[in-house]
Amino acid sequence: MKRENIFKRRRRASSLAVLLGLAVAPAAAQHLGPDFGAKGSDNAGGIELIDPKVLRVCADPNNLPFSNEKGEGFENKLAELLAAKLYKELAYVYYPGATGFVRNTLNAHLCDVVIGMPQGNDLVQSTNPYYRTTYAIVTRAGSDLDGVKDLDDPRLKDKKGKIGLVANTPPGNILAKNGMIGLVKPYPLMIDTRVESSSAAMIHDLETGTIDAALLWGPIAGYYAKKSSAKLDVAPIPETPGTRMAFRIGFGVRHSDQNWKRELNTLLTQNKAEIDRILADYGVPTLDEAGQPAAKAP
Repeated sequence: MKRENIFKRRRRASSLAVLLGLAVAPAAAQHLGPDFGAKGSDNAGGIELIDPKVLRVCADPNNLPFSNEKGEGFENKLAELLAAKLYKELAYVYYPGATGFVRNTLNAHLCDVVIGMPQGNDLVQSTNPYYRTTYAIVTRAGSDLDGVKDLDDPRLKDKKGKIGLVANTPPGNILAKNGMIGLVKPYPLMIDTRVESSSAAMIHDLETGTIDAALLWGPIAGYYAKKSSAKLDVAPIPETPGTRMAFRIGFGVRHSDQNWKRELNTLLTQNKAEIDRILADYGVPTLDEAGQPAAKAP
């Protein structure tokens, strides 16, 4: 498996982008993934430039549970599965999952697929979703918040400074609507994932009692709860009118790569059971189309 850090290739990437006549899109990093919500286009309508021998994956080098350079994330495991099914070698182009991720990786033609991308991101073309998940409440088992499942639970009302929240993420909208924003201990959204993690810091504060509840994106919540030495409970936050909490996640490809998208959709269908097992191994809380917890993979 080949691995390559994009910072070693920045000059080459710029030259290649000019050569291919790519349209550079504005980007805005969001908590749900690189450049979520950004709008842009690649060379739509152009020929497909998919490497025929290598599965080239765009990934964050230090963003567990999704991916890292050691191949320890569930998106790394999904990439390994896909490479095996395609009979291709696996290679990565790494770039921090923040502003410019898609522009400097996928749309620069340095790699051919982003393994985790929320549907509705106009900067890429999404495949069919392979899971649906939501934000979650994480609490210490046996605490006075045991069994809390939604953000209007009266037990949260006296937790001033005790509810951890990543700034500018959807649960904050519900807290604000309920007049509970003063209860929040905030954690930064815009960070350099190579050197810090708001999610890890929040879970550490929950384990040590600095906060009593952590509001996190579901895959992050499930992963850290599963690996914690403390017993932590994870409860998906129900959908609330006016605030979207759940998202479908698929692969992201260039708008021009129609055949590649269809090939990936076929692989997703054929390997659903194995994909579900990988997600379950990492504690990812998945939802069915009715918004209820999905059946666990056998």
